[in-house]
Amino acid sequence: MFLNILFLFQTSGEEVTTESFNLLSLIMKGGPLGIVVLAVLLLLSIMALYVFIERYLTIKRASEVDESFMANIRSHVQSGNIDAAMALCQTTDTPIARMIEKGVKRIGKPLQDISVAIENVGNLEVSRLENRLSLLATISGSAPMIGFFGTVTGMIIAFYTMATANDVTPTALAGGIYQALLTTAFGLLIGIVSFIGYNYLVARVEKVIFQMEASSVEFIDLLQEPAH
Repeated sequence: MFLNILFLFQTSGEEVTTESFNLLSLIMKGGPLGIVVLAVLLLLSIMALYVFIERYLTIKRASEVDESFMANIRSHVQSGNIDAAMALCQTTDTPIARMIEKGVKRIGKPLQDISVAIENVGNLEVSRLENRLSLLATISGSAPMIGFFGTVTGMIIAFYTMATANDVTPTALAGGIYQALLTTAFGLLIGIVSFIGYNYLVARVEKVIFQMEASSVEFIDLLQEPAH
């Protein structure tokens, strides 16, 4: 169901009439180039929506850490039950668990080696979390520019019509003006929504990174505690 947009036209006899246009008819009035630009913007909007939903679900899963996880790791390591600590990490599908698993495997080696191993795994996990976010940022920047491109070409069409037509009427100019206004509106809308979504996801990633850093520090501190 298309959104109905109501336009009011003032006739020469001061009589006000109404005519209803749906969104599809407005797009069709933009001409072939306007339709191509809007199709590109529609494709970008679908890509942005897919990336946002996919990344949101991935980051959400990564941030869901059992509060008892590190407490159980501490208990296993302090009791010398390394196999149980490894098993717990392997059955917990989170970036933090994979970092700690690498640290548990390195127990007995110098703390510097353990810290570097955990940090390397952490960098890989952060890279996975940030995957495709750059695409969302690109869409947020490129969609308005594509919309402005449609605006410029639409105005060129309108002015060309004015320059070449013998009898310039609003109807003759309508195609270029429709293209100019519609592509600008759609481009800005997609850009704004994508920009907000990108920054929201970046904030969620930063929260997960903080959790990872806190857990790695806690694990290193655990290894430095005197044996009971």
